[in-house]
Amino acid sequence: MSLVVTPSKATGEKIPVVFDFASKLAVGETLSTLPAPTVAISVWSGVDASPTSVLSGSATVSGTKVSQVVTGGVAGCIYKITCTPVTSSSNNPVIQTLLAVTQDPI
Repeated sequence: MSLVVTPSKATGEKIPVVFDFASKLAVGETLSTLPAPTVAISVWSGVDASPTSVLSGSATVSGTKVSQVVTGGVAGCIYKITCTPVTSSSNNPVIQTLLAVTQDPI
């Protein structure tokens, strides 16, 4: 498992979080689109009663990358997002990222 830090976003922003699995794939191994990658979210720091509302839609696969759109969130919270795709070799590599949410600019 790898842990990376994603640049922060403001509460009003809707952005893609991109997980790059290139370094976790063997030669010739690819990410499967079916089943779709699993993306889970939890609060790492702060308080948000419904962190799953930060995830918008389903994750998508493009080459060695998985993208998940995130929106909203509680200012001051740091979220831990975990992405687990399935590979052509039936492996399940994992990447986690931390995403801080800031107040919208005035």
